[in-house]
Amino acid sequence: MSSLNGFAHNPDHYGFQTNAIHSGQEPEKWSSRTVVPPIVMGTTFKQYEPGKHAGFEYGRSGNPTRNSLEECLAPLEKAKYALAFASGSAALTTMSYLLKSGDHILTVDDVYGGTNRFFRNCANRMGIETSFVDMLDLELTEKSFKSNTMMVWIETPTNPTLKLVDIKAVCDLAKKKNPEVICVVDNTFASAYFQNPLELGADIVSHSLTKYMNGHSDVVMGAIMLNDEKLYERMKYLQNAVGAVPSPFDCFLASRGLKTLAFRMQAHMQNGLKVAKSLSENPRIEKVIYPGLESHPQHELYKSQMKGFGGMISIYIKGGIDESFRFLKELKLFACAESLGGYESLVEHPAIMTHASVPKDQRAILGIDDNFVRISVGLEDAEDLIGDLNQALEKAIPNV
Repeated sequence: MSSLNGFAHNPDHYGFQTNAIHSGQEPEKWSSRTVVPPIVMGTTFKQYEPGKHAGFEYGRSGNPTRNSLEECLAPLEKAKYALAFASGSAALTTMSYLLKSGDHILTVDDVYGGTNRFFRNCANRMGIETSFVDMLDLELTEKSFKSNTMMVWIETPTNPTLKLVDIKAVCDLAKKKNPEVICVVDNTFASAYFQNPLELGADIVSHSLTKYMNGHSDVVMGAIMLNDEKLYERMKYLQNAVGAVPSPFDCFLASRGLKTLAFRMQAHMQNGLKVAKSLSENPRIEKVIYPGLESHPQHELYKSQMKGFGGMISIYIKGGIDESFRFLKELKLFACAESLGGYESLVEHPAIMTHASVPKDQRAILGIDDNFVRISVGLEDAEDLIGDLNQALEKAIPNV
């Protein structure tokens, strides 16, 4: 709760969109009473006397613009606390310092390529072991726990095959094994608008704010949200000690992006569902993966665990690498680019782009094949997007 000069904004009293606009944004925070929080670029802050300051000492340790963003982020995930980082990967790296050499992480097999890369090639150098497991199989997940398992990393929907992990079931299982296990859920694909893992048993929710939460493809940033005060104090210490913090200007942009999150996610879902249905009927497509379709293997879990889904679609086109490349090159409105969740539509080839660091044998097991394409449906007119996809498919696979 923010409280200054007699004014208090209690996020528990308000809905998602009201909190997105007002939490941490109170004009009473600033001497000018500006409605839009200012960008405070100063790296250091004058103290009244040694050790006595007005809440800020040094830019890495805290910044008014960053604090404003964090106060806005927390209630959107129904959390008490939020911390912002320079990227989603920076948040992941900082969280790894909650562990020590000899600890074990249990994570979902189909995890974001950058997360996979960090666990395999960085965390291991810190003496931290990681096991990748198909968390759709709860029996296998339970068998994969070790005596030294201290963190469970869930990503759902997964990137890029859009599998849905039962958050409550896995967190309950983890806590039964060891109450001290820290359960983290990467909520990037769903956004805080469509899914709230803290309500399902997670200890920490992680976001790449770069994606849907900011939504404008102009900021690289990460964040975590949590409720446990002791865990928050540990992470707050690490945020300062590790120092992977975002700039005030980026915090300003991310805060601005949150103001339209609810409306953007509704539009992403409307467009995503229309595009997914159209692709499902296209004879040049072998398979469409979209949680909002009844054909999705975890569609029932989707209906119980999520409030909706955005514009992420994965497809298998007929053919192989040549057809995939031709398809990507022929698109006019969809930019062939990494990232996702912005207002503009993007398309990419995971095996060569976002998930190239995942070992080839693991990609094969996960189904990240040469004809596998990931689509981020933006906010353009759905009919135009469908037309663009169809014309590119016709040119890439003419003989159907």
